[in-house]
Amino acid sequence: MAIVAGDRNAGRGTCPPAIDVLGLKVQAHTPEDLNESIGRIICGGGHDIIPNVNVHFANLAWRRPWLRDLFNSASVNFCDGAGIQLAARILGGRIGERITYGDWFGSLAAFCKRERFRLFLMGGQPGVAVLAARQLKDRFPGLIIAGTQHGFFDRDAESMENAAVIVAINRSRPDILLVALGMPLQEEWLARNWERIDARVALTGGAILDYLSGRMKRPPAWMCRCGWEWLGRLLIEPRRLWKRYLIGNPLFLARVLRQRLGRPFPGSAS
Repeated sequence: MAIVAGDRNAGRGTCPPAIDVLGLKVQAHTPEDLNESIGRIICGGGHDIIPNVNVHFANLAWRRPWLRDLFNSASVNFCDGAGIQLAARILGGRIGERITYGDWFGSLAAFCKRERFRLFLMGGQPGVAVLAARQLKDRFPGLIIAGTQHGFFDRDAESMENAAVIVAINRSRPDILLVALGMPLQEEWLARNWERIDARVALTGGAILDYLSGRMKRPPAWMCRCGWEWLGRLLIEPRRLWKRYLIGNPLFLARVLRQRLGRPFPGSAS
């Protein structure tokens, strides 16, 4: 197992040591210290993407060096999958807590309310981000939602529609931009556009707006607690997710075992 000290803190406090999982330097956080790290970036005038990693992300990054680079260049990242926790154990490390958006976002919203941080929500079908914003404001009165934007626009970096979305984001002056387009579309959009966006922090939220809006139901709480959320999601959306989980999960495990045996992976120094 390779342990890499968190050295990209840029004066925002010390990052936790990272565990190398398939070339991804994964940090171990609790929800509380993740919130605090976000607060330090905002208050310090930073401009950071904070990515999250699960098995699906690791499989995508395996053949996409740019995605691995984006993850590893981030000053803060976090684990949101039980599979990554298992991989860390296999590789001789430990990630004590996984932070899923479905469980964590309420804590983040309460933190933003207290600190008066401004949120911009982007993603989902037309109307989903608006409904998610309404649900958040009902639950956390006083929370500042700076703006919303659905995910069904021309995301080509040179398109007029994409430029207009960036103008709208910048006019709203968000501290946190939540981009929930699914992996790897959300990371790709941020990689192409982040330097033009005047937000302090970008988060990659996957399906969180669908959950917050009520458009999509999460698996039962007991499945989420036990690390079986992937199975619950597969049962809810088998046509869309069967390949991700039934092929992707064993493939990920094989790659982790290969790393455990000291075999090189794409883009490694070996």
